[in-house]
Amino acid sequence: MILPIVQHPDPVLRQLCQPVFDVAALGGLITDMFETMYDAPGRGLAAPQVGRQIRLFVMDCSWKEGERSPVVMINPEILSRSVEMQRNDEGCLSIADHPVWVERPERIEAMWMDQTGAQRRGAFEGIAAACVQHEIDHLDGVLILDYEVTA
Repeated sequence: MILPIVQHPDPVLRQLCQPVFDVAALGGLITDMFETMYDAPGRGLAAPQVGRQIRLFVMDCSWKEGERSPVVMINPEILSRSVEMQRNDEGCLSIADHPVWVERPERIEAMWMDQTGAQRRGAFEGIAAACVQHEIDHLDGVLILDYEVTA
């Protein structure tokens, strides 16, 4: 089911999300979030963007260029960030038609649970690193508008 996407300046987008304790209860929500993200069409979608104040997001950074490669991150944490920075023109499904130049670390290492409840750890770089950071920002009530830099 395609879910409505919460739009800025809705205050729900500025709230800190709560950890997930019951991963098994998320199955239907995760499926709906992927369907919503692909339909939008976006590369990532965080739970608060569909009105749920939990630490969950879905992403697929490469599907627009080829095969789908869906990732589910529950209770994600960034473990390390590179000193090297990247600057991207980021869009956000909750801030329609307003891309923003954002500067973020080029590489990160993160830890999260997947949809089965298994702990995962991985390194991301480039657009994938930016996507993970963007979605974790949503879980912390931070928006791309908070990072806007001059091109």
